[in-house]
Amino acid sequence: MRVLRPLLLFIACTLALLNAAMAQAPSETNVAPVNYQALANPQISIKELAHRVVPMTKEQLKPLALAWQTIVQAETLKISDEKVRLNLNPEAATKEAIQGVIDMVEARMEVFERYSLVVDAFESKGGDPALVTELRTYRDSILFNETVLANPRILFMAILNWATRSDGGISILKDLGIALMALLGLLALARTAGGAARKWIGRVPTISKLLERFLVGVVFWLVLTIGILVVLASLGVRIAPLFAMIGGASFILAFALQDTLGNLASGIMIMVNNPFDEGDYVQIGGVSGTVKSVSIVATTVATPDNQVIIIPNQNVWGNIITNVTASTTRRVDLVFGISYEDSIPNALEVMERVVRNHPAVLRDPEPVLRVHQLSDSSVNLVCRPWVKTKDYWNVYWDLTHQMKEAFDAAGISIPYPQRDIHMKS
Repeated sequence: MRVLRPLLLFIACTLALLNAAMAQAPSETNVAPVNYQALANPQISIKELAHRVVPMTKEQLKPLALAWQTIVQAETLKISDEKVRLNLNPEAATKEAIQGVIDMVEARMEVFERYSLVVDAFESKGGDPALVTELRTYRDSILFNETVLANPRILFMAILNWATRSDGGISILKDLGIALMALLGLLALARTAGGAARKWIGRVPTISKLLERFLVGVVFWLVLTIGILVVLASLGVRIAPLFAMIGGASFILAFALQDTLGNLASGIMIMVNNPFDEGDYVQIGGVSGTVKSVSIVATTVATPDNQVIIIPNQNVWGNIITNVTASTTRRVDLVFGISYEDSIPNALEVMERVVRNHPAVLRDPEPVLRVHQLSDSSVNLVCRPWVKTKDYWNVYWDLTHQMKEAFDAAGISIPYPQRDIHMKS
């Protein structure tokens, strides 16, 4: 017991101190009461009101919204009384009286702005949706009915007055001017960025012209898009709903544009893997021609007779691609037939002389001249010289022409198709 007494005394003292501290602490957090008289004052600035409603709860915002509805009702009642007075006494509808009504309507628009701010805050804090709808319907109904019942003269003067105000029509014209100047500036900036990207990308030797053009286009549109969003945000346009709308529409477009998205993916694969470049002569799915351009959805090919053929990228990437001009040299394959009565060594000698005398034929690799086939009507000899790719067709046509003349000069015939017929009686 002597050992436990000090321990029990220590515990008792500790509990006493804790009870004293809890007794001094407030039972609940004191929250400053809401000054509704100050917040429901039409003279309060819109910025101050916006800051004041931030910490308020939905229970505190409900009476404030109803108070602002009362203010809107009172201001509308004044306007209605004045309009009724002018309608009953047309002689009193002077220009000054009409201007007074217009001034009252404009003053009430500022009340509407504060009223809408409080209603929006009430809705964002989880306020009653039915009450929010009722409050907004009340405002919209006032505006609609006043427009329908408005005197044409008052309406015309109101529009004219709004158009000439610095915070009305003139402000919109200024915003449009700023937007137009900003757009022109963004176009110049995007072109400058694209030019800089082209110079930088052009220093990379492994990047094709197709990929270079694609990347430059990406830089151009990226700079332009970001710039437009910045300008819209600076003009007070809410761009967050725009992103939400694009996100929702992209899901639907992904199904509606499946083929287009497939062409887009194939176009990117073509640009990255670089199976051909601009100016290459290719054979794709039975189409032969020179590549003119490749967009994100299609490849444009010009045939030798200058027909322009547009092939979807999905068909290009899904087919066998033959790039004729990818190599610097090509082999020309020619076949010449001589008669069975002609001398094969003489024919080979003539062929070798013609091939070696052509300036575009390469010495390395050496040309191949061989007996290829004993056909029905002739002995076929192959002639396979190597040339630069750009000289392929010139050498092909020149050797065909020159070989015929050389065979004629040497007395070597190129026989027509013939057949021996044996008849039995």
